[in-house]
Amino acid sequence: MSQEPYFDIDPDPETAKRIRVERAKSRALRKTRWWKNQLHQGICRYCGRQFQPDQLSMDHIVPLARGGKSTKGNIVPACVQCNRRKQLETPAEAVLRRLETKERDIPRHEGK
Repeated sequence: MSQEPYFDIDPDPETAKRIRVERAKSRALRKTRWWKNQLHQGICRYCGRQFQPDQLSMDHIVPLARGGKSTKGNIVPACVQCNRRKQLETPAEAVLRRLETKERDIPRHEGK
């Protein structure tokens, strides 16, 4: 039986401050040509499907709550469904969860 991962949703003040700083960096990255090019490609980096740029969101591969940073190497475009499904997991943890629950296919998307 697998154990549910524990994530503190009420971080200590120091962690909360770090997350606020990283979110500010994310907002700045959204304005860059690099991010606009990522969106223009229109591909969710998790399911590989094509989307309109306004249907993609910024996802931190290693979530901020888990110590991730707002850097080009830790940010990818993701469709809303994949981003919600992943939540506080790393991509490796998401794959392991899918294997454990026998959810082997790419997540289904409404209307796709």
